[in-house]
Amino acid sequence: MPTGFFNEMRSAIAVTNSFNAKSSLNVNGKEYTYYSLPEAAKTLGDIDRLPFSLKVLLENLLRYEDDRTVTADDVRAIAQWLETRSSDQEIAYRPARVLMQDFTGVPAVVDLAAMRDAMVKLGGNPEQINPLSPVDLVIDHSVMVDSFGSDSAFGDNVKREFERNGERYAFLSWGQKAFDNFRVVPPGTGICHQVNLEYLAQTVWTKEENGETVAYPDTLVGTDSHTTMINGLAVLGWGVGGIEAEAAMLGQPISMLIPEVVGFKLTGKLPQGATATDLVLTVVQMLRQKGVVSKFVEFYGDGLSHLTLADRATISNMAPEYGATCGFFPIDAETLNYLAFSGRDPERVALVEAYAKAQGLWREDDTPDPVFTDTLELDLATVEPSLAGPKRPQDRVLLSDLAAQFTTSDFPTFSGLESYAEKRSVPVAGADYELTDGAVAIAAITSCTNTSNPSVMIGAGLVARKARAKGLTVKPWVKTSLAPGSQVVSDYLEKANLQEDLDALGFNLVGYGCTTCIGNSGPLPEPIVDAINAKDLVVGAVLSGNRNFEGRVSPHTKANYLASPPLVVAYAIAGNLAIDLKTDPIGQDADGRPVYLKDIWPTTEEIKAVMGEALTPEMFRSRYSNVFSGTADWQAIAAEESQTYDWQGDSTYVQNPPFFENMAATVNGSSAADITGARLLALLGDSITTDHISPAGAIKTDGPTGSYLQSHDVPVSEFNSYGSRRGNHEVMMRGTFANIRLQNELVPGSSGGVTKYMPAGEEMSIYDAAMQYQAEGTPLVVIAGKEYGTGSSRDWAAKGTRLLGVKAVVAESFERIHRSNLVGMGVLPLQFQPGSDRETLKLDGSETFDLTGLSGGIQPGMTVTLTAHRADGTTASADLLCRIDTLDEVEYYRNGGILHYVLRQLLAA
Repeated sequence: MPTGFFNEMRSAIAVTNSFNAKSSLNVNGKEYTYYSLPEAAKTLGDIDRLPFSLKVLLENLLRYEDDRTVTADDVRAIAQWLETRSSDQEIAYRPARVLMQDFTGVPAVVDLAAMRDAMVKLGGNPEQINPLSPVDLVIDHSVMVDSFGSDSAFGDNVKREFERNGERYAFLSWGQKAFDNFRVVPPGTGICHQVNLEYLAQTVWTKEENGETVAYPDTLVGTDSHTTMINGLAVLGWGVGGIEAEAAMLGQPISMLIPEVVGFKLTGKLPQGATATDLVLTVVQMLRQKGVVSKFVEFYGDGLSHLTLADRATISNMAPEYGATCGFFPIDAETLNYLAFSGRDPERVALVEAYAKAQGLWREDDTPDPVFTDTLELDLATVEPSLAGPKRPQDRVLLSDLAAQFTTSDFPTFSGLESYAEKRSVPVAGADYELTDGAVAIAAITSCTNTSNPSVMIGAGLVARKARAKGLTVKPWVKTSLAPGSQVVSDYLEKANLQEDLDALGFNLVGYGCTTCIGNSGPLPEPIVDAINAKDLVVGAVLSGNRNFEGRVSPHTKANYLASPPLVVAYAIAGNLAIDLKTDPIGQDADGRPVYLKDIWPTTEEIKAVMGEALTPEMFRSRYSNVFSGTADWQAIAAEESQTYDWQGDSTYVQNPPFFENMAATVNGSSAADITGARLLALLGDSITTDHISPAGAIKTDGPTGSYLQSHDVPVSEFNSYGSRRGNHEVMMRGTFANIRLQNELVPGSSGGVTKYMPAGEEMSIYDAAMQYQAEGTPLVVIAGKEYGTGSSRDWAAKGTRLLGVKAVVAESFERIHRSNLVGMGVLPLQFQPGSDRETLKLDGSETFDLTGLSGGIQPGMTVTLTAHRADGTTASADLLCRIDTLDEVEYYRNGGILHYVLRQLLAA
């Protein structure tokens, strides 16, 4: 283990214990040390009705109380939350562990390797850059659906995955050897959140410390926004940017305000025909309408007793889509059932029960409702079959309304035609059919949101079985795929003989990973692409994922709808979004008789019966017994053992980023400077996602990134994806704002990463313009509308912004993680005050901008004045809210970013 600073950090968390919370718990003869909430309540007062999620935060503060990072006043602030149901108290929170996936994990390890280099240059010890908390990185984002619809698809895709990503995987293998507390789950195992749910998470964590076994709630942060899925198992966790996760690994507490908590009461039970997917899409829509950004959501009510753990995990998974920090479910009998069934150690299951009951963290139907900031309620019996789209997960549409919405609204919007009556068809070369507007080009069973839930996966298999029995087939233009989130899914589908039925309809196994949900849908067959391009057809995708943003699923599908796995199979059979699956036939049987969706839809009882026969605890125990070993291909990867990484100058996957170049050991000056003479790089609308800012999918041949790769002798066939090349800043900065669907209002009618370089007014790529501005020494700003930075917790959306020379982003509102990431990279997030926005300023791109009020020192929530100087000599101004929200964030910004702050802290220690 590392020495020096790390030993000091361990001794620094020895608690003051001013609330006499340190206690002992005996479970089946084993003694555990824990920090008792009931004991603390003797001093704090009654905390019984504190939300369960806040009790987890309270325990964390009690355990880390040290009179420096955590004070007695911090502890009292959580207890006092009951009086006001909100708080402006900033606390230092330390999660038990960190979870990563490889798209975000590779750049995180690149940053750690770069920090080691920087530490050497500054005269420090490189081993000071080492995780203090357990870190698990699951390689799940790299497999692409190149091959599909055949028994060889899985093997073909795995082979291509290793061919494309061998360099990245060797780098991760180096990291696994170079860093302490860092484990890698090899490719082909599953999706990180499903592996977390089925294996890594423990609900109650333990640690040997000073001869004692300390028990405390399992908590984590993850570098993927859907880390929230684990809240279904009563593990408090949420997504953060990679840079914030790196700081947490290195011992830096997460600075946060004690959140508001919205209670979501669930009653009744789901009706026949409704799935957990329908439920979560309903929840997403309701909570988006409610407004829960930066808040905790906690579920309560007797409806919880009618939800399986997998159902709860499905709801928790989509917290980013409903905007909350997390969607928390408390510990109850169902939690224990799942832990035991999924193969957790019986001793751990007993500890979870005893600990939860001792701490007041146990839920029963008659448990008094916690006190919440606000509440809303849903009767599960009212949930109806639903989808969401065509480009946002919160835009739910009933299955019964989908065809009408597509033909009367979505199609005209995408095509520019007045109605679906004007639909177009194109013959497909080499085939005996035509491709028509509304065709389902992709039908993908994908994503941890749904593949973690046996009920919907078995439901999909039963739909396939019933359809097959009636002679139905998938339409020939549909690209089908099945990408489970863990190997356990394949086990129970095989045992139930349902994989054979899915295979018969083209839903063959294509890999264990995120695939289509992350944008790795792979290329469509060339004749299909040619037909789409011939008349710019509006074709769609139906996927059981959690994201359907513009340009994410495929560059060729404009209308993308989220749906349950059974509905994915159904739409693959129907083949067109204009077909009303509630009333129209889905196809014809062997005798030419119409077959309707209701004829092939399984009952709840049928699904439960198959689940009871096909799913066993031994499947979990067997699959996870050697989870870190990997295949022969993984084990054959050669990686050196060294403290610092040997960067290869010719690599197009991994490069030493410039973040720490010319960095001084201390910060010069005590305050920030005003930003003057800035130019506007992009003027953007509402709901700009991190996919718009930093795409994860395909790389265009004719853009700056494609040109860079080709100049380094990378053939187009080996471009891979942006997500896979996040270890190379040269690729990622060229890809910033390069999404094909991004519309920059400085260039009306444009699509893609283009802007106007001023004052010449020349249209060029955003990257090329940014480089010209940098050469001139001109600072840049980005101005946008509401919900800026929604979507994935993508740190490169902030890193790329910084590397382009953007000093500030001004928006009407920010998504939580992206705002934090901007601060973490030293980019200033500023928010319009009510009554002003980009439209009231009447900007045309010719302006220069001053941001003043910063030079006197930054304070959280201060006012910053924006002044736009027009070319005609007139000005326009607006007061902006500085969205540096905490004093810790002030320090991060002053230092040029959170990693710079941590590096200086480590060096000083």
